Amino acid sequence: MRMDKVTLRVFRGDADAGEMQDYEVPTFPGMVVLDAIHHIQQHDDTTLSCRWNCKAGKCGSCSAEINGLPRLLCKSRVRDYAGDSGTITVQPLKTFPLIKDLVTDVSWNYRMSSRIAPFTPADTAPKPFVMQQMDVDRIQEFRKCIECFLCQDVCHILRDHNRKDIFYGPRQMIKLANLDMHPYDGLNRREMVRDEAGVGACNITKCCTEVCPEHIHITDNGIIPLKERVADIYFDPVKWLVRKLMFHDETVKRPSASDFQPVTFFANGNGAFADSGAPSDSNATGTGTVGWSIPPARPLPRMEGGPPGVVKDEIEFHPQNPNIARAGTTTTADKNE
Repeated sequence: MRMDKVTLRVFRGDADAGEMQDYEVPTFPGMVVLDAIHHIQQHDDTTLSCRWNCKAGKCGSCSAEINGLPRLLCKSRVRDYAGDSGTITVQPLKTFPLIKDLVTDVSWNYRMSSRIAPFTPADTAPKPFVMQQMDVDRIQEFRKCIECFLCQDVCHILRDHNRKDIFYGPRQMIKLANLDMHPYDGLNRREMVRDEAGVGACNITKCCTEVCPEHIHITDNGIIPLKERVADIYFDPVKWLVRKLMFHDETVKRPSASDFQPVTFFANGNGAFADSGAPSDSNATGTGTVGWSIPPARPLPRMEGGPPGVVKDEIEFHPQNPNIARAGTTTTADKNE
C-alpha cells in the first residue's frame, strides 16, 4: 500500500554545526528521494543545498547517505526506504569534508586521479590498435564508472580511519586496473599501485562492490588482480631471482607511471603550482625518465589541499585541518577587492 506522505529527516548545517530536520512530503507513484528533496526546496525551504545534475543515474552528482547507506538520490525509490514508520533519513557523504547540508567537497578524488598517468601506448604497439575481444571485455567494465564516489564513501580505510594519505580508494584502483590491464599501455604501473596508491591497504571486504550503482565488480575484477600483479613482482622469490638473472643491468628501466608529474594550478589565481618546487610557467611541462612531456594544464576549478585563510569557489578551508571545509563568507565587495 502506497503512503500518501513520508517524512524526510534531512541533515541541515555545515562543518561547524548541524542538526537533523524533518519535512513532510507528499508522494506520487515512482517517486525517488531526489524528487522529495526538490519538493522541499520548492515548497518548504529554498536554502536546502543538494548537488544533482542528470537525474538519470549517469552523472554521479547526487550521492548521499539514505538511512545510513551510500546511494544515488535519483535512483532510490521512496517506497524502498520509507519502511513502516514512513521516515527516510538523508545525510551527506561521511568520508568527505562537509560544505553545506547534503553537499560535500569531493575534490580530493580528482586530485588523486590527476596523479595517475594517462594511457601511454608502448613503442611496440601496432597502429591501429588491434585487441583480442577478451582484453576488451576485461577493461570495458571499469569504464562504466560514473564517479559517484559511493565506493570511496563506504571504504572503511577512508571513511572510518581517514587514511587518505596511504590509499587512493576503490575508484582510483579501478582506474589503475583499467590502464594496467590494457595490452598496449607502455608504463610500468606496479610501483605506483603498491607504494603510492596503496593497494595493500585494502583488505577485500567488498563493500565498495555492494554500493556501486553500475554493478562494477570492483574487488573481484579490479583490486584483487592488482594485488596479484604486485605480489608477482615484489613477493615471488622465484620471479625475483629470474629478474635478477635476466635483467642484470639495473640501469635499464621500463618507463614508469611513478615518473608522471601532474601539472595543476591553484584556483586562486596566484599562478603557483600545487607541487612545491615546480616552475610557475603555465607552458612548463613535467618530465621524468619516461621521456615524454605533459601537455600544459589549464587552471582547475579546485585547489590542492586547504592553505590557511584561502577561500575558493565559496569554500573556506579550516586553518588547521585541510580536510574540513565550509561555505565561504566572502561578499561581492571582497571579491572585487
